[in-house]
Amino acid sequence: MPLTTLADAPTFELEGFTFRPLAVPSRGSTELAIWALELVPGATSEVHSMDREEVFVVVEGKVGATVAGEEVLAAAGDAIIVPAHAVLQLRNACAENPAKVTAVTSVGMKATVGGSSFAPPWAQ
Repeated sequence: MPLTTLADAPTFELEGFTFRPLAVPSRGSTELAIWALELVPGATSEVHSMDREEVFVVVEGKVGATVAGEEVLAAAGDAIIVPAHAVLQLRNACAENPAKVTAVTSVGMKATVGGSSFAPPWAQ
């Protein structure tokens, strides 16, 4: 399947974050997991980590993050690189406008939140 469309992507909602998988195993990808992510104004993720490296490329808006204790602010065109097992908290840095991000990791990624590990449904 050489083409997957955002219009046909399933939607997963989680506390102000909307995930739309583009390239994941259920959509034909065997090595990479890529999804479109939208953050509503003021959205902040839970503190969590992933067992694989993850990269967030900001498409629109501004995204703030705490990555392994370091604060970063990314604008459109910037990338936030999160090493495997680094503690992460991601947030929309704008209280008025949504932010759009493309997230990239590898197939099989597992997240850990509050001591529990799981495979996010948008990455499968």
